[in-house]
Amino acid sequence: EGNALRIDWETVVPKDKLSYIMGNPPFVGHQWRKKEQVDDMDIVFSDFAKYGKLDYVASWYKKAADYMQNTSIFAAFVSTNSIVQGESVSTMWEPLFTLKKLTIVFAWQTFKWVSEAVDMAAVHCVIIGFTCSDYHDKRKLYDVNEKVREVDYINGYLLDAPNIFIQNRSQSLNAGMPKMSKGSQPTDGGNLILSQEERDDLVKKYPESQQFIRRYLGADDFINNKIRYCLWLKGVSPSLYYHIPEIQNRLKKVVELRKNSPTKSVQQDSEIPALFTQIRQPETDYLVVPEVSSEKRVYIPIGFMDKSIICSNLLYILHDANMYYFGVLTSIVHMAWARTVCGRLKSDYRYTPAVYNNFPWCNPSDSQRLRIEQTAQAILDARALSPECSLAMLYDPKNMTPELRKAHQNNDRAVMDAYGFPRNLSEMDVVARLMEMYQELVGSRQ
Repeated sequence: EGNALRIDWETVVPKDKLSYIMGNPPFVGHQWRKKEQVDDMDIVFSDFAKYGKLDYVASWYKKAADYMQNTSIFAAFVSTNSIVQGESVSTMWEPLFTLKKLTIVFAWQTFKWVSEAVDMAAVHCVIIGFTCSDYHDKRKLYDVNEKVREVDYINGYLLDAPNIFIQNRSQSLNAGMPKMSKGSQPTDGGNLILSQEERDDLVKKYPESQQFIRRYLGADDFINNKIRYCLWLKGVSPSLYYHIPEIQNRLKKVVELRKNSPTKSVQQDSEIPALFTQIRQPETDYLVVPEVSSEKRVYIPIGFMDKSIICSNLLYILHDANMYYFGVLTSIVHMAWARTVCGRLKSDYRYTPAVYNNFPWCNPSDSQRLRIEQTAQAILDARALSPECSLAMLYDPKNMTPELRKAHQNNDRAVMDAYGFPRNLSEMDVVARLMEMYQELVGSRQ
């Protein structure tokens, strides 16, 4: 017994006497690691360039791979599925594949493991079997329905697809695409943000303040149809709000908060408390994608916003978007890609611009593009039939209206056709095709 990450495994079992390693190492996300566990990872990953955001369980893969060099040992671990999602794939699997010559020989894709403990939630797990020796046989890939396929390769996303590693990019791989960015960040301690009641009280006392109070939208506001406002003083003369005590008091608090920030740029922004610290508000209407969305939803709710609405940094903005972009992004094709390559917050989807910037777009004909525009508009029309419902209600699979479900299905068919994908293609096969397209796009740019 002891710390498995610090013991020399050869002192326990000489590797030439061993055939198999099996285990269920502990799952600890990077934000919950103890100091000793951080030190463990520093030791295990000493020859890796990056590893800080990996789950603690990744240490066992690295430790095993080091131990298995120049052997015919096979290993298999039950693990949290965080290691096959988002940034973890390039951070962990790329060096394991290239430096340690690791090969995944079988894998069980994400499944829920429910603990017998009364107060324990389900954990999303994978099972991965691997070797560091030459392996030329077929690999076995198990899906959530316990069906197994023999495949030629299993990549770091646990897909029968090329071995690719999604990288952060500042713009889309596809030429001419609209830019995606975060919304504007206030860094204000809530002092530039107003509730409905606070807004109404301020306007009642100072009617002139209405001209610089704008609707404010975060991810929760967007999905759950909550109403908030903000003081948007960009380009506004101080003479218009200098005499309003409530605003002056709020600005004073912003100054204090920013001065006490550990971030130097925020400290500097204490000199301009009337403005958000990061302003990225579009000049035209725009499309928004929430940073975090429930994993229960088939579709991440996205939608168009009027340029007068101030979008927060908890939403991603697609500038100059049109109905065609909305149709493709809200389709099952893009959702399948997002579910595979995005990060996770617990089990919820955590969208980033990397998901969008690396997404391979199709090249539709004029008629295919028009059809997607029409099916996309039908989705908005179906939403409008239930104005009293939030997007959270409408996109709960149990409550999606028949009209909205049908509109999405029609849009899915239109987008699948534009990609040339058979309509009965499974989600995993859709992602595999997209990864092949991604590989071609990356190759063409090199």
